[in-house]
Amino acid sequence: MQHLANSLLILSLLVPLAASAQQEETYDYWQLQRSMVQRGQQAIFMCNGLFTSNRTLEQIFDQELAFFREPIGTPDGGDYQIDWNRRAIEIGAPGAVPVMRAAFREGIGCVILSPDQTLADIDRLPELTLPYPPGNPAQILWPDGDLVEDSDLPANVDKTALQAASDWAFDRESAEQVTLSLLVVYNGEIIHERYAPGFDVTTRTRTWSTAKSIATTLIGMLVDDGRMSLDEPLGFDWYPKNQSSETDPRNEITLRHVLNMSSGLDTIDNRGMEYATGSGLSYWAGASSVTGARSRALIREPGTYWDYENYDTLLGVYAMKLALGGEKAYAEFPRKALLDKIGMRNTLVSTDRFGDFILSSQVYTNARDLARFGLLYLQNGLWNGERLISEEWIDFVRTPAPATVGKGGHYGGQFWLVPEGRDDVPSDAYSTSGNRGQFTIIAPSHNMVIVRRGLDYGRQGFDRWGLTREVLKAIN
Repeated sequence: MQHLANSLLILSLLVPLAASAQQEETYDYWQLQRSMVQRGQQAIFMCNGLFTSNRTLEQIFDQELAFFREPIGTPDGGDYQIDWNRRAIEIGAPGAVPVMRAAFREGIGCVILSPDQTLADIDRLPELTLPYPPGNPAQILWPDGDLVEDSDLPANVDKTALQAASDWAFDRESAEQVTLSLLVVYNGEIIHERYAPGFDVTTRTRTWSTAKSIATTLIGMLVDDGRMSLDEPLGFDWYPKNQSSETDPRNEITLRHVLNMSSGLDTIDNRGMEYATGSGLSYWAGASSVTGARSRALIREPGTYWDYENYDTLLGVYAMKLALGGEKAYAEFPRKALLDKIGMRNTLVSTDRFGDFILSSQVYTNARDLARFGLLYLQNGLWNGERLISEEWIDFVRTPAPATVGKGGHYGGQFWLVPEGRDDVPSDAYSTSGNRGQFTIIAPSHNMVIVRRGLDYGRQGFDRWGLTREVLKAIN
């Protein structure tokens, strides 16, 4: 009898276990937060579209918001408000999901406010009023300015093949790939420039992660100057704080690790959570980018695993801030050290509401400024005879991250590389890369820079190396 009782007891325990094993987690516990983030994203897109890019509402809804599943409102109106005087946007109606707001700030573009702030808080947001260098860019010769003199193509450039490459970029079979602009620089001169309807040489659009390559350039300047080091710990406190900060294992993470996207820190932006937690909260919801970046646990040995995370870049940017030693020096550094020196006057480097640069994504610029940026690298870090970045730093950014070797070798120090085994383009080419198709491609062996801007959506998948291959067909 005791044996039977024990058997019945075991069966009674197994039944609920079997039933629970059939359960699945199908409820999205993050749905309200995703809705908040989407409202904030729309606020940033509409604010920058109107006040940074000078686009119309019709253009913004048709293209900037094209990848939204359910944008709020239409060009004719809806649950959004535009404050034209304060250059601000409010998205949504009060309820379970908060109204999200963004405002244009001088010198940096649009900044997202936190859910508990209103437009009355705009004057507390950061701005940059640093004067621009003297001179009218329209009267200054390229590449320092925008004056491009008419000239014939070099004798070794096939005009028909160059146009075919341009058509390859613009006439996409996929309606999800929308090329906005294509610019080709060869031997320092613009040999091809083309814009989609509604865009021109002045139009700023978001760089997305092409900003990471700008970040690594600024960081490299400080490494070259001895104020930062690739192979020393980042040198700041982490969250949550350990009882003894000296024993925190995250102190082993170096600048090289984060620039190689191999910090070993926990994944936050990937695995379906990009628009719910992580950097999305600082991009689109007003959270601190610095606090969020320092709040991840170490789950792997630094340098052993490649994991593309926005916060890795922002850790390097925060280390840059500490190296510069002051809020004013930090705020002015991108302009004074890089942008003003190479004529990138159309480029706005945005911040979170705390004044920290979101140099992993939030930069607005145009095709010519990105071509200048690529040209700086093509010229081995020299601009008008002045060395801005060292050849050693250029070697670093275009050397495969150790964790990618044998697994594609596709990523260096915040630049993307020609994947291992691909032989239809020069192996020395390297590229910036941003969501929705933002590419600045540098091909040293052919003395060429190619800039492609896009507003791709859905599956995207524009092949930057395929574009490189097609353009190089024009060079004899």
